[in-house]
Amino acid sequence: MGLVKIFLFCGFCITILPSSLAQDSPQHYVDAHNIARSQVSAVQVGIKPIQWDEELANYATQYANERSNDCQLLHSNGPYGENLAMHPSEMTGIEAVQMWVDEQQFYDYASNTCTEGKMCGHYTQVVWQNTTKVGCAKVRCNNGGTFITCNYDPPGNVIGEWPY
Repeated sequence: MGLVKIFLFCGFCITILPSSLAQDSPQHYVDAHNIARSQVSAVQVGIKPIQWDEELANYATQYANERSNDCQLLHSNGPYGENLAMHPSEMTGIEAVQMWVDEQQFYDYASNTCTEGKMCGHYTQVVWQNTTKVGCAKVRCNNGGTFITCNYDPPGNVIGEWPY
């Protein structure tokens, strides 16, 4: 009977694990970004799909590993655009991108500003017209949290410019 329970548990782990990992693949990050970009391009011509870039992914991985001790949302201050996400437990890459895209409701294109007291810069980076490449990384922090970073090239959120 104990052996049957072990097999059932292992089978359960095998079915759960790949779906979680699959949501953190490069293609899933790219697809999540491109869904948001395609929604903008439906009304604003010129926003092209974003592509995965290994150099950006390596940069993101290096920085995510630095944050694994504390999981703090501190920017790397590197040469790229950057979005950060943190969750006290598990979070997928798709969920992080969706969290950034959800800021769209706080962005006013006419004034190119965020609603007072709200953030929208993560959203504008995701859909920034001139950005062509993205690389992301995820780590589990020592405190059990999840830290996710995506880096963008060319960077967006240039003061005085509209995202599209």
